[in-house]
Amino acid sequence: MDERFIIKQVTKTELDSFEDFASEYFKYLNDSLSSGSPTCLAKILGLYQVTVKHLRGGKEMKMDLMVMENLFFRRSISRVYDLKGSNRARYNPDTTGKDKVQLDMNLLETLRTQPIFLGSKAKRSLERAIWNDTSFLASVDVMDYSLLVGVDDESKELVLGIIDFMRQYTWDKHLETWVKASGILGGPKNASPTIISPKQYKKRFRKAMTAYFLTVPDQWSS
Repeated sequence: MDERFIIKQVTKTELDSFEDFASEYFKYLNDSLSSGSPTCLAKILGLYQVTVKHLRGGKEMKMDLMVMENLFFRRSISRVYDLKGSNRARYNPDTTGKDKVQLDMNLLETLRTQPIFLGSKAKRSLERAIWNDTSFLASVDVMDYSLLVGVDDESKELVLGIIDFMRQYTWDKHLETWVKASGILGGPKNASPTIISPKQYKKRFRKAMTAYFLTVPDQWSS
């Protein structure tokens, strides 16, 4: 295995949800790549059901697996952020170790002393990709996705892509939104919940990603 691809087990709920808009997803990606329209949606390459049979007893176990691109293939990534544009439960206190994933509040903490700058062209391209992708995801009732960001210190580049977009806004997500917003299970009531409607999620996500990455003139970044 050369780590070009990632294999991830998915739940039946995720599988059923993705099947509802899979044709739209592949059409959107094909149209974007054909027209050169910016997109940062991670590429899903296939969904498979694998049956594992135990040698003793012959009992079978079925697993649904998703194969997707590894955004960090052949990259030297020093820090990884999973960003949703929310401040509720978005801090990882344990960031030691190479594979630790940091969250929104970790990034905001780091930006105080180590801001992330993008050239104006790169910033415009990122904003267009996020605008396009979030418009598509909202159109198929998807929310709770993340922007996965890897910092490649060797090449001085950011490697990023939108991931975790298999769940649609169903009744259980409506309930989770209400519970989190009410503060019944703890946490401040005025903190924005991580689960909101697709339209609200799109707006919050766009606003946060624009704010996270600062712009410098291209002549300064060359």
